[in-house]
Amino acid sequence: NTKVGETAHSELGYGGNIPVVESFDSCLASNPDTLVIGSASQGGFISNEFRKEIIKAIEFGCDIISGMHHFLNADKEIRELAKKHNITLTDLRRPPEPANFPKGSWKNRQIPVLLIVGTDCDSGKMTTAWEVAKRLRNRGKKVEFIGTGQTGILLSGKGVPIDAVKADFMAGEIEKLLDEVPSETELIIVEGQGSLTNQYYAGVTLGLLHGAMPDYMLMTHDPARPLDVTDYPMSSIREVMNLHLDLMKNFKQSKFVGINLLTVALSEEDAMSKIDSIQKEYGIGTTDLIRFGDGTLIDSLEELI
Repeated sequence: NTKVGETAHSELGYGGNIPVVESFDSCLASNPDTLVIGSASQGGFISNEFRKEIIKAIEFGCDIISGMHHFLNADKEIRELAKKHNITLTDLRRPPEPANFPKGSWKNRQIPVLLIVGTDCDSGKMTTAWEVAKRLRNRGKKVEFIGTGQTGILLSGKGVPIDAVKADFMAGEIEKLLDEVPSETELIIVEGQGSLTNQYYAGVTLGLLHGAMPDYMLMTHDPARPLDVTDYPMSSIREVMNLHLDLMKNFKQSKFVGINLLTVALSEEDAMSKIDSIQKEYGIGTTDLIRFGDGTLIDSLEELI
């Protein structure tokens, strides 16, 4: 509520004049037709406050798109109200049915795969994957983006919510998506999830790694973060890179081809200095795509195709 009256641009630096409002009632003048639940609460449950807003939106006539683990279509109260008002409920985190078991098709895959990984959660993996795909397409490259979380799926219109898939099928669901890309695709970019060094979500990260079986990986990192999202000391970029490479070497010789930094907490001078020092240390294209543009990163990725 402290940002009510502001806009996306004034708070984020992009997004134009999209207003920040206090509640669903506050946006009725804009005549909305869809409500997106854009919050990811721990455990993915819908709070009583959210439920009240969802009910208001349904009664107003809005379709609902949810990225929560709590499925709206399985919620009797919400489902019946939506049916009464002829409203569509979309649960982005509902896994595919029937589930897909891995087949090892990566051994015959001809299209290279780039997996975006990170030193922690909330280090910019989804944004990096989306931006890399967009910027390579702008250069005329035939790139496929594979969404693995609710936001990536919402942006691209397809994908799999990997953290909602049973562990036995994580690799298989990713593998199936990769097998289905058009044959003329030049590069598949897979949105990463979690981190191998995060005690809460490493299981999801590992399943995604073995499903993607990437030829290339790109690291995301917040250089201003001493503790991860679980308040545990952060591992270094080098440590996390080596962990990924060790887990891959039994299958193929994957390699890191770039680093995208999340420098929002740093001054412009400090951010540029950090980008320069990390690029020199690791010898691969490094930038903050949102803040400073392509840098050397997109050039180096284009050379892979």
